Amino acid sequence: MTKAHKLDCESVSDECRFIIQSENEQEAIELAKKHMKEVHEADYTDEELQNEHLQVV
Repeated sequence: MTKAHKLDCESVSDECRFIIQSENEQEAIELAKKHMKEVHEADYTDEELQNEHLQVV
């Protein structure tokens, strides 16, 4: 079974219901960084997103 990389933004912000899910980890990280910067005005490194927020499902 293929694994997907997922960020459920609700785990970061109670007010956001945005979900990113991709089989490509780098794509998921890039989309998550873009969302966090544009919507939440927060900058995250790839490592922070990978270690603290992305889930493998």
